[in-house]
Amino acid sequence: MTAFDDRLCWIFGSSRSGSTWLLRMLSQLDRVVPIDDPHIGHHLGVWRPIPLAWATEDEPPELRTLPDFKRDRPDYFFSDCYRDAWLPALRDLIRIRFEAQVADSGIEDPIILVKEPASHVADWLLEIFPRSRLIFLLRDGRDVVDSWLDAYREGSWATEEGAYPLSERGREALIRWQASVWLRRTEVVQRAYAAHDPELRALIRYEDLRRQPTVELPKICRVLRANPRQERIDEIVAIASYERVPSSQKGDGHEIRRAKPGGWRETMSASEQRAMHDILAPKLEELGYLKASELSTLAS
Repeated sequence: MTAFDDRLCWIFGSSRSGSTWLLRMLSQLDRVVPIDDPHIGHHLGVWRPIPLAWATEDEPPELRTLPDFKRDRPDYFFSDCYRDAWLPALRDLIRIRFEAQVADSGIEDPIILVKEPASHVADWLLEIFPRSRLIFLLRDGRDVVDSWLDAYREGSWATEEGAYPLSERGREALIRWQASVWLRRTEVVQRAYAAHDPELRALIRYEDLRRQPTVELPKICRVLRANPRQERIDEIVAIASYERVPSSQKGDGHEIRRAKPGGWRETMSASEQRAMHDILAPKLEELGYLKASELSTLAS
Protein backbone atom coordinates (compact mmCIF):
# COMPACT_ATOMS: atom_id res chain seq x y z
CA MET A 1 0.00 0.00 0.00
CA THR A 2 2.65 2.49 1.07
CA ALA A 3 4.89 1.96 -1.98
CA PHE A 4 2.14 3.05 -4.40
CA ASP A 5 0.96 5.90 -2.18
CA ASP A 6 4.52 7.25 -1.95
CA ARG A 7 4.66 7.57 -5.74
CA LEU A 8 1.25 9.20 -6.08
CA CYS A 9 0.67 12.96 -5.97
CA TRP A 10 -2.60 14.83 -6.56
CA ILE A 11 -3.08 18.35 -7.87
CA PHE A 12 -6.36 19.41 -6.25
CA GLY A 13 -8.22 22.70 -6.33
CA SER A 14 -10.58 23.97 -9.00
CA SER A 15 -10.67 23.75 -12.74
CA ARG A 16 -9.48 26.90 -14.54
CA SER A 17 -6.95 27.55 -11.77
CA GLY A 18 -3.79 27.20 -13.85
CA SER A 19 -3.53 23.48 -13.14
CA THR A 20 -2.80 22.62 -16.78
CA TRP A 21 0.11 25.07 -16.80
CA LEU A 22 1.39 23.64 -13.52
CA LEU A 23 1.10 20.06 -14.78
CA ARG A 24 2.92 21.00 -17.97
CA MET A 25 5.84 22.41 -15.99
CA LEU A 26 6.05 19.52 -13.54
CA SER A 27 5.86 17.01 -16.40
CA GLN A 28 9.33 18.18 -17.45
CA LEU A 29 10.85 16.79 -14.25
CA ASP A 30 12.63 13.46 -14.29
CA ARG A 31 10.47 10.42 -13.43
CA VAL A 32 7.15 12.29 -13.54
CA VAL A 33 4.27 10.52 -15.27
CA PRO A 34 1.45 13.07 -15.74
CA ILE A 35 -2.20 12.01 -15.69
CA ASP A 36 -4.38 14.86 -16.89
CA ASP A 37 -8.03 15.02 -15.78
CA PRO A 38 -9.05 11.39 -15.07
CA HIS A 39 -12.41 12.86 -13.91
CA ILE A 40 -12.67 10.58 -10.89
CA GLY A 41 -14.45 13.36 -9.05
CA HIS A 42 -17.11 13.71 -11.71
CA HIS A 43 -17.98 10.01 -11.42
CA LEU A 44 -17.87 9.71 -7.63
CA GLY A 45 -19.30 13.13 -6.82
CA VAL A 46 -22.21 13.75 -9.18
CA TRP A 47 -23.68 17.18 -8.47
CA ARG A 48 -27.18 17.35 -6.96
CA PRO A 49 -29.34 19.23 -7.59
CA ILE A 50 -28.15 19.56 -11.15
CA PRO A 51 -30.53 22.45 -12.06
CA LEU A 52 -28.86 24.88 -9.64
CA ALA A 53 -28.16 27.25 -12.55
CA TRP A 54 -31.90 27.62 -13.11
CA ALA A 55 -32.78 28.19 -9.46
CA THR A 56 -34.32 31.40 -8.22
CA GLU A 57 -31.93 34.20 -7.35
CA ASP A 58 -33.49 34.76 -3.92
CA GLU A 59 -33.03 31.26 -2.50
CA PRO A 60 -30.58 29.18 -4.54
CA PRO A 61 -30.33 25.61 -3.23
CA GLU A 62 -27.19 24.42 -1.49
CA LEU A 63 -24.83 22.67 -3.88
CA ARG A 64 -24.51 19.04 -2.84
CA THR A 65 -23.49 15.73 -4.39
CA LEU A 66 -25.37 12.48 -4.79
CA PRO A 67 -23.47 10.80 -1.91
CA ASP A 68 -24.56 13.66 0.37
CA PHE A 69 -28.16 12.50 -0.10
CA LYS A 70 -27.69 8.75 -0.48
CA ARG A 71 -24.79 7.66 1.71
CA ASP A 72 -27.00 6.48 4.59
CA ARG A 73 -29.15 4.28 2.34
CA PRO A 74 -28.04 0.63 2.23
CA ASP A 75 -29.02 0.13 -1.42
CA TYR A 76 -26.84 3.03 -2.62
CA PHE A 77 -23.70 1.53 -4.17
CA PHE A 78 -21.35 3.74 -2.11
CA SER A 79 -23.42 3.44 1.06
CA ASP A 80 -21.61 4.03 4.35
CA CYS A 81 -23.12 0.75 5.53
CA TYR A 82 -20.82 -1.16 3.17
CA ARG A 83 -17.83 1.18 3.13
CA ASP A 84 -15.49 -1.57 4.29
CA ALA A 85 -16.49 -3.60 1.23
CA TRP A 86 -16.26 -1.03 -1.55
CA LEU A 87 -13.45 1.24 -0.34
CA PRO A 88 -10.60 -1.29 -0.75
CA ALA A 89 -12.03 -2.34 -4.13
CA LEU A 90 -12.17 1.27 -5.28
CA ARG A 91 -8.57 1.71 -4.20
CA ASP A 92 -7.54 -1.32 -6.26
CA LEU A 93 -9.46 -0.05 -9.29
CA ILE A 94 -7.75 3.35 -9.22
CA ARG A 95 -4.32 1.88 -8.49
CA ILE A 96 -4.48 -0.72 -11.26
CA ARG A 97 -5.76 1.84 -13.76
CA PHE A 98 -2.96 4.30 -12.98
CA GLU A 99 -0.30 1.58 -12.95
CA ALA A 100 -1.36 0.51 -16.46
CA GLN A 101 -0.75 4.04 -17.74
CA VAL A 102 2.55 4.24 -15.89
CA ALA A 103 3.65 0.96 -17.46
CA ASP A 104 3.06 2.42 -20.92
CA SER A 105 5.41 5.30 -20.07
CA GLY A 106 8.33 2.97 -19.47
CA ILE A 107 9.53 5.14 -16.58
CA GLU A 108 11.06 3.32 -13.62
CA ASP A 109 10.47 4.49 -10.04
CA PRO A 110 7.83 6.96 -11.29
CA ILE A 111 6.24 9.96 -9.64
CA ILE A 112 2.57 9.62 -10.62
CA LEU A 113 1.21 13.16 -10.86
CA VAL A 114 -2.58 13.33 -11.19
CA LYS A 115 -4.35 16.58 -12.01
CA GLU A 116 -7.90 16.18 -10.71
CA PRO A 117 -9.77 19.50 -10.77
CA ALA A 118 -13.03 17.72 -9.90
CA SER A 119 -11.69 17.99 -6.38
CA HIS A 120 -14.94 17.81 -4.45
CA VAL A 121 -13.97 14.18 -3.69
CA ALA A 122 -10.47 15.06 -2.47
CA ASP A 123 -11.37 13.81 1.00
CA TRP A 124 -12.34 10.40 -0.39
CA LEU A 125 -9.19 10.08 -2.47
CA LEU A 126 -6.89 11.00 0.39
CA GLU A 127 -8.70 8.55 2.65
CA ILE A 128 -8.15 5.84 0.04
CA PHE A 129 -4.48 6.83 -0.47
CA PRO A 130 -3.49 8.29 2.92
CA ARG A 131 0.25 8.52 2.17
CA SER A 132 -0.14 10.14 -1.22
CA ARG A 133 1.00 13.70 -1.73
CA LEU A 134 -1.18 16.77 -2.14
CA ILE A 135 -0.66 19.98 -4.08
CA PHE A 136 -3.49 22.40 -3.29
CA LEU A 137 -3.58 24.93 -6.12
CA LEU A 138 -5.72 27.86 -5.01
CA ARG A 139 -6.93 30.68 -7.24
CA ASP A 140 -9.27 33.63 -6.68
CA GLY A 141 -12.70 32.16 -7.36
CA ARG A 142 -13.80 35.24 -9.29
CA ASP A 143 -11.17 34.62 -11.95
CA VAL A 144 -12.22 30.98 -12.09
CA VAL A 145 -15.85 31.95 -12.68
CA ASP A 146 -14.79 34.51 -15.28
CA SER A 147 -12.76 31.89 -17.12
CA TRP A 148 -15.72 29.51 -17.25
CA LEU A 149 -17.95 32.30 -18.48
CA ASP A 150 -15.59 32.71 -21.43
CA ALA A 151 -15.43 28.94 -21.96
CA TYR A 152 -19.18 28.78 -22.59
CA ARG A 153 -19.06 31.20 -25.50
CA GLU A 154 -19.81 30.10 -29.06
CA GLY A 155 -16.82 28.35 -30.67
CA SER A 156 -14.67 28.16 -27.53
CA TRP A 157 -12.44 25.24 -26.58
CA ALA A 158 -15.05 23.99 -24.06
CA THR A 159 -17.92 23.84 -26.55
CA GLU A 160 -15.73 21.59 -28.68
CA GLU A 161 -15.55 19.24 -25.69
CA GLY A 162 -19.30 19.09 -25.10
CA ALA A 163 -20.22 22.37 -23.38
CA TYR A 164 -23.14 24.36 -24.72
CA PRO A 165 -22.88 27.96 -25.94
CA LEU A 166 -24.33 30.32 -23.37
CA SER A 167 -27.08 32.79 -24.19
CA GLU A 168 -26.92 36.30 -22.77
CA ARG A 169 -29.93 35.48 -20.63
CA GLY A 170 -28.11 32.59 -18.97
CA ARG A 171 -24.96 34.42 -17.94
CA GLU A 172 -25.97 35.24 -14.37
CA ALA A 173 -27.29 31.73 -13.75
CA LEU A 174 -24.00 30.24 -14.93
CA ILE A 175 -22.09 32.68 -12.73
CA ARG A 176 -24.05 31.51 -9.67
CA TRP A 177 -23.49 27.88 -10.62
CA GLN A 178 -19.75 28.16 -11.19
CA ALA A 179 -19.31 30.26 -8.04
CA SER A 180 -21.05 27.53 -6.04
CA VAL A 181 -18.87 24.82 -7.61
CA TRP A 182 -15.66 26.74 -6.80
CA LEU A 183 -16.83 27.28 -3.23
CA ARG A 184 -17.68 23.62 -2.64
CA ARG A 185 -14.42 22.34 -4.13
CA THR A 186 -12.34 24.86 -2.22
CA GLU A 187 -13.97 23.96 1.09
CA VAL A 188 -13.50 20.23 0.54
CA VAL A 189 -9.84 20.61 -0.37
CA GLN A 190 -9.27 22.96 2.58
CA ARG A 191 -10.55 20.28 4.97
CA ALA A 192 -8.58 17.53 3.27
CA TYR A 193 -5.43 19.66 3.32
CA ALA A 194 -5.82 20.47 7.02
CA ALA A 195 -6.14 16.77 7.88
CA HIS A 196 -3.21 15.62 5.73
CA ASP A 197 0.35 15.07 6.91
CA PRO A 198 2.18 18.44 6.64
CA GLU A 199 5.19 16.66 5.16
CA LEU A 200 3.06 15.43 2.27
CA ARG A 201 1.33 18.64 1.21
CA ALA A 202 1.89 22.10 -0.26
CA LEU A 203 -0.50 25.02 -0.71
CA ILE A 204 0.28 27.10 -3.79
CA ARG A 205 -1.65 30.19 -4.82
CA TYR A 206 -1.94 30.69 -8.56
CA GLU A 207 -1.25 34.38 -8.15
CA ASP A 208 2.08 33.63 -6.43
CA LEU A 209 2.93 30.97 -8.99
CA ARG A 210 2.27 33.40 -11.79
CA ARG A 211 4.30 36.17 -10.15
CA GLN A 212 7.31 34.10 -9.08
CA PRO A 213 7.20 30.57 -10.52
CA THR A 214 10.90 29.91 -9.91
CA VAL A 215 10.26 30.43 -6.18
CA GLU A 216 7.02 28.43 -5.93
CA LEU A 217 8.02 25.40 -8.01
CA PRO A 218 10.78 24.26 -5.61
CA LYS A 219 8.14 24.10 -2.83
CA ILE A 220 6.20 21.61 -4.94
CA CYS A 221 9.34 19.68 -5.86
CA ARG A 222 10.08 19.11 -2.18
CA VAL A 223 6.69 17.50 -1.71
CA LEU A 224 7.22 15.39 -4.83
CA ARG A 225 10.70 14.45 -3.57
CA ALA A 226 12.12 15.64 -6.86
CA ASN A 227 15.36 17.60 -6.59
CA PRO A 228 16.06 19.50 -9.79
CA ARG A 229 18.76 22.10 -9.82
CA GLN A 230 17.62 25.72 -9.83
CA GLU A 231 18.96 26.06 -13.36
CA ARG A 232 16.55 23.32 -14.46
CA ILE A 233 13.66 25.05 -12.69
CA ASP A 234 14.49 28.28 -14.50
CA GLU A 235 14.58 26.45 -17.82
CA ILE A 236 11.21 24.75 -17.26
CA VAL A 237 9.57 28.03 -16.29
CA ALA A 238 10.92 29.75 -19.39
CA ILE A 239 9.72 26.99 -21.72
CA ALA A 240 6.20 26.94 -20.24
CA SER A 241 5.71 30.68 -19.85
CA TYR A 242 2.47 32.27 -21.02
CA GLU A 243 4.44 34.77 -23.05
CA ARG A 244 5.91 32.01 -25.21
CA VAL A 245 2.52 30.60 -26.20
CA PRO A 246 1.71 31.71 -29.78
CA SER A 247 -0.93 34.43 -29.85
CA SER A 248 -3.09 32.22 -32.07
CA GLN A 249 -3.28 29.65 -29.25
CA LYS A 250 -4.22 31.88 -26.32
CA GLY A 251 -6.73 34.55 -25.38
CA ASP A 252 -10.52 34.67 -25.22
CA GLY A 253 -12.12 31.42 -26.38
CA HIS A 254 -8.90 29.41 -25.93
CA GLU A 255 -8.10 26.92 -23.18
CA ILE A 256 -5.03 29.04 -22.44
CA ARG A 257 -6.83 32.30 -21.90
CA ARG A 258 -5.34 34.94 -19.62
CA ALA A 259 -2.56 34.91 -17.06
CA LYS A 260 -3.87 38.11 -15.52
CA PRO A 261 -5.60 38.05 -12.12
CA GLY A 262 -8.61 40.34 -11.75
CA GLY A 263 -9.92 40.11 -15.30
CA TRP A 264 -13.47 39.52 -14.01
CA ARG A 265 -13.76 43.26 -13.33
CA GLU A 266 -13.59 43.91 -17.08
CA THR A 267 -16.00 41.24 -18.28
CA MET A 268 -18.88 41.17 -15.78
CA SER A 269 -21.62 43.73 -15.25
CA ALA A 270 -22.27 45.22 -11.82
CA SER A 271 -25.27 42.94 -11.27
CA GLU A 272 -23.25 39.88 -12.31
CA GLN A 273 -20.47 40.81 -9.91
CA ARG A 274 -23.01 41.17 -7.08
CA ALA A 275 -24.50 37.76 -7.86
CA MET A 276 -21.03 36.21 -7.74
CA HIS A 277 -20.07 37.94 -4.49
CA ASP A 278 -23.34 36.91 -2.84
CA ILE A 279 -21.93 33.38 -2.94
CA LEU A 280 -18.18 33.93 -2.74
CA ALA A 281 -17.62 36.98 -0.52
CA PRO A 282 -17.21 35.22 2.87
CA LYS A 283 -14.75 32.67 1.52
CA LEU A 284 -12.82 35.27 -0.50
CA GLU A 285 -12.48 37.38 2.62
CA GLU A 286 -11.31 34.38 4.65
CA LEU A 287 -8.66 33.56 2.02
CA GLY A 288 -7.44 37.14 1.75
CA TYR A 289 -8.77 37.82 -1.74
CA LEU A 290 -11.34 40.34 -0.53
CA LYS A 291 -10.95 43.06 2.08
CA ALA A 292 -13.77 43.80 4.49
CA SER A 293 -13.73 47.41 3.33
CA GLU A 294 -14.68 46.28 -0.19
CA LEU A 295 -17.87 44.54 0.88
CA SER A 296 -19.92 47.72 1.24
CA THR A 297 -18.87 48.82 -2.24
CA LEU A 298 -19.98 45.49 -3.70
CA ALA A 299 -23.37 45.73 -2.03
CA SER A 300 -24.15 49.12 -3.56
